[in-house]
Amino acid sequence: MIAASAALLLGGCATMAPTSSVTAPVESRNTQVQQARELAQAGAALSGAARSDSDRQIERLLSGLDNATLAAEAARLPAGDPLYNYAGRALLRRGLPLPRPFDRGEAWRFDAGNRPPADRDGYRPPVKVAMLLPLSGSMAAATAPVRDGFLAGYYGETRRRPEIVFYDTQGNAGGTLSAYERAAAEGSDFVVGPLGRDEVSALFNRAELPVPVLALNRGTVAPPSGHASFSLAPEDEGIAAAEFLLERNARRVLVITGDDESQRRAVASLRERLAERGALVTDSVGEGTADLAPFAQKEGGVDAVFIATRGSAARTLMPKLALAGLAGKPRVATSQLLAGTGKPAEDRVLDGIAFPGETWTLRGTRGLPSAASAAAMLPTAKGPAARLFAFGFDAWQLTAYLERLATTADGAVEGATGVLRMDGFGVVQRTPAWSTFSGGVAVPLADAARR
Repeated sequence: MIAASAALLLGGCATMAPTSSVTAPVESRNTQVQQARELAQAGAALSGAARSDSDRQIERLLSGLDNATLAAEAARLPAGDPLYNYAGRALLRRGLPLPRPFDRGEAWRFDAGNRPPADRDGYRPPVKVAMLLPLSGSMAAATAPVRDGFLAGYYGETRRRPEIVFYDTQGNAGGTLSAYERAAAEGSDFVVGPLGRDEVSALFNRAELPVPVLALNRGTVAPPSGHASFSLAPEDEGIAAAEFLLERNARRVLVITGDDESQRRAVASLRERLAERGALVTDSVGEGTADLAPFAQKEGGVDAVFIATRGSAARTLMPKLALAGLAGKPRVATSQLLAGTGKPAEDRVLDGIAFPGETWTLRGTRGLPSAASAAAMLPTAKGPAARLFAFGFDAWQLTAYLERLATTADGAVEGATGVLRMDGFGVVQRTPAWSTFSGGVAVPLADAARR
């Protein structure tokens, strides 16, 4: 039944970004780069909290570089320099090209088994895929759209496809480790999942992982070499929003937020990224704040407003922003702005707010029918589940093109959730599709197309 339903939808393929030229390595005279390089060299011997602290210091140093300087300094780093993967990740987060592939070694070349060679576009799926998902328990409801999105891409592909076997993780660490062991013992050459953060952490902390993994969440530890993670993390939206604002020279940002965990995580990520780039959050106030004027009138003023609330709450904020004299400032929100919307007459007040979203639901994605058509065929592609459906579709795309993304400088997938690339630490970086409201209807944001 699942396969028959998902097979109604068309599959997709990847579009690759252009390759940039490589600059011959030259020793940097930039003090920030020198400090970051020393930290990266010393960090190779660190682990745990010490390694995390070192990584954050490196990110802060690189974040202080403008785009041109960052790109030039990355190109100067010689092959094998431990700073290159950090610099490359910073480039990806700004939507900038890599001067050369990440330094990964042989772990990402899947030549040990029986995979046929890659097609010209990089399509090289596994032979047997194990899907580690919580098919029972509290997370089972979230599993269905992810599973069906994956199968939509799978059944829509006309080329060679792998065998797929599903394993129930039961939504816990023990079930995940047991499922992985079974998958490895039964001949799987690639694993997709698990879905929960705790389960991902448990798997990536395992002493040995003989079968490559594409985890569908971000754990507390980085993916081991040869493994990857893909998520729709709120932190990524905060980073994307900060970069969006910085591109528009917004240095002082007022934050208005709700109090759920994802909103707090997005705000924390935005605050950290702005600080790294020499900007700041002037204040962070609750969505129920009655008067915003005192925050708008502080010395130095406000350049932009970041809104981490649902759309229903954002509607009540718009008159308050106008009264505070902030209606004309750039306004950026999280993807939660879409929640509680859908009536253009009421949503007109949201016109002009920029927010990150899924390419598929607002622009369409090659290989999938429109979001409306998919929703009419599959309940798991309807309403809030559409985002997870798109996520599952992209998980299939990554499964089929992961080696290309890992081993080339220009590897990218034009996915349903955005443009997907993979950094030097095995984390899939997603550049979202930026949208706005116009006449109360969500539409693509034209001047964000370059990102």
